Amino acid sequence: QVQLVESGGGEVQAGGSLRLSCASSGSIFSINAGAWYRQAPGKQRELVANITSGGVTNYADSVKGRFTASRDSAKNTVYLQMSSLRLEDTAVYYCSAEGLLAGTSPIVYRGRGMQVTVSA
Repeated sequence: QVQLVESGGGEVQAGGSLRLSCASSGSIFSINAGAWYRQAPGKQRELVANITSGGVTNYADSVKGRFTASRDSAKNTVYLQMSSLRLEDTAVYYCSAEGLLAGTSPIVYRGRGMQVTVSA
């Protein structure tokens, strides 16, 4: 069974950096594109960033210039580099990855989420 393994979350002081990773647990799922979402307490889940199969990235206005989405095909992993973190970046972050299962079937998997806490 394929799962997305998320890592890199935690607590950091304002102004600091974290790198989130989202990897496929199985080699039968090849990640082509990915997206990162977040949900803060009392707020709706929002799209933070995505990277397409062609490597094009898009960002929410609130994170432009501070966050960078990337993909390492060899490691079958997508990343979210977060810099200049602010208190308002505190949220549960989720990854989503789309690709091919066993090289033929398009599919989307979603991670379980990880907490990112930015403290003063």
